[in-house]
Amino acid sequence: MESQLSEVEEVKAANQRFYEAFGALDIGQMEALWDTSADAMCVHPGWDALVGWDAIRASWVGIFDNTMLMHFNIRYVNVAVRGDTAWVTCAEHISSVLQGRASNFGILATNIFVRTPHGWKLSAHHASSGL
Repeated sequence: MESQLSEVEEVKAANQRFYEAFGALDIGQMEALWDTSADAMCVHPGWDALVGWDAIRASWVGIFDNTMLMHFNIRYVNVAVRGDTAWVTCAEHISSVLQGRASNFGILATNIFVRTPHGWKLSAHHASSGL
């Protein structure tokens, strides 16, 4: 089915899988969609940049272990594909329960994907407060 989708739709689907894994608080799903190389990069809001899958994975495990609920409403999705690289910019409207505290907040995010033999993989996630 995915081969019938346009490149933009394939990247949108990969981006959706990222938010589904995040919302499910599932490290296995998260690992399946990331480029797990030393080139991968992640910036959580207010954090220093994490480079390499080992550091990124540890950050997700820590977030998931301290989170009871994470629900995303993704808006203003813009996708660009250039060769074997694609990026998605979007606004994340999040409802969460983190360390026992409920909150609602907005984040601006850029997700960069690379085409691999196994489909589009997330190579960089950069999220900043700002909504």
